Amino acid sequence: QVQLVESGGGLVHPGGSLTLSCTASDVRFNEHAVGWFRQVPGKEREAVSCIARYDVRTYYVDSVKGRFTISRDSAKNTVYLQMDSLKPEDTAVYYCAAVYYSGDYLPKRESEFSSWGRGTRITVSS
Repeated sequence: QVQLVESGGGLVHPGGSLTLSCTASDVRFNEHAVGWFRQVPGKEREAVSCIARYDVRTYYVDSVKGRFTISRDSAKNTVYLQMDSLKPEDTAVYYCAAVYYSGDYLPKRESEFSSWGRGTRITVSS
């Protein structure tokens, strides 16, 4: 399993922006599918955005389409989640997850990922 460390969380006003980073210990990180999930108390963890191995495809949950962008810097073993036009309902703990795949399948379910970070909290509030 790969070790993942998230960073970039914090407090932001509605309409503001944040960029989350997920840095991996594995130099083959571009061969991993990576997902950003979020969880609020009392609710299941949901996939926010995912990126496939070698970035061949991406996924966004409907509620963040047009506002969030997932990207990868292979040289830095890092996947980013750029979050713009943040809303109070984006408040959650955000987790990075990764799984190695030999093909181009894009996982989106929590159970499909084998490595997880500890999470970073985002609060969107005025």
